[in-house]
Amino acid sequence: MSSPRLVAFRALCIARFREFYREPEAIFWSFIFPILLFLVMGLAFRNRPVEIHPVAVVSGPGSDALASPLRESGHFKVTLCDQREAFQALRLGRVALVLVPGAARAVEYRLDPSRPESSLARHAADEVLQRAAGRTDALPTQRTEVSEPGSRYIDFLIPGILGLNLMSGAMWGVGFNLVDMRIKRLLKRMLATPMRRSDFMASQMTIRLVFMFIEVSFLLAFGRFALDVPIAGSWPAIFLIGALGALSFGGIGLLLASRATRIESIMGLMNAVTMPMMIGCGVFFSVERFPESVQPLIHALPLTALIDALRAVVLEGAPLAAQTSRLALLAAWGAIGFVAGLRLFRWN
Repeated sequence: MSSPRLVAFRALCIARFREFYREPEAIFWSFIFPILLFLVMGLAFRNRPVEIHPVAVVSGPGSDALASPLRESGHFKVTLCDQREAFQALRLGRVALVLVPGAARAVEYRLDPSRPESSLARHAADEVLQRAAGRTDALPTQRTEVSEPGSRYIDFLIPGILGLNLMSGAMWGVGFNLVDMRIKRLLKRMLATPMRRSDFMASQMTIRLVFMFIEVSFLLAFGRFALDVPIAGSWPAIFLIGALGALSFGGIGLLLASRATRIESIMGLMNAVTMPMMIGCGVFFSVERFPESVQPLIHALPLTALIDALRAVVLEGAPLAAQTSRLALLAAWGAIGFVAGLRLFRWN
């Protein structure tokens, strides 16, 4: 590469970097929003104390025999009241379950089956009362709560959010930026210069790699020091996976932006591509929850490969060599996007 060409390439990279940090929206979505998502999801799925079920026991013969073991278990807030008050409390949602004592130590459970808390309260109450009545279990059991770093939901979540952020940043940073420049006729002006199209595209991808390095470092450092998320794998492997992911989605963003001439068009295309992957590629929950028939399609998507590779390295410490198939899938998506995007790309 000649010296003037290198100077022009550096100028393109610096210009793109300045465009980024001068846009508060870009900084918010790249750095602030993922942190807020970490905090909100971590708060929602934090380790909670034992759930207390509000229940009402209808006063009458046998009511004390029901209320006493429930109170002693520590899992129930028991209210003794007459039948009318108990049923009214159930209708208004003040209690999850009503217990009506019957003859011969029988008990009637009144509940709303459409409310999950009612079903949970019913099973928990029946367990306590059956044990109080003398039921014994054939098999001994033990309850162990998992709360150590590395096995929590927030540990599962952070690589997913990181992959989502890399996808969004690359596709919007490349695709949306190109369409915005086309609308402002900046691409047309560049066409009049001796700049090569390959140099222009290379500058876009170079800046995405720079942003990838900053985003990955910032988000994983926040997770490590603020949320105690362990980083089991090597940082070079994480950065290599992130770089390949950024390039892959940058190629897809280039393809989507190759002919779009309106903001509405590129936003519609971007949302049509990113939203299904955001929901179905394991960002917030495991892809194993989907039916077996759609599993091959889900695992063929680039975001699934990126998140699975990040989780394997970050949480399990898996070597990079074990992620060959996932990295190959990311490379294939990126190559298809770049080749097709460059062939279809128009400056104006």
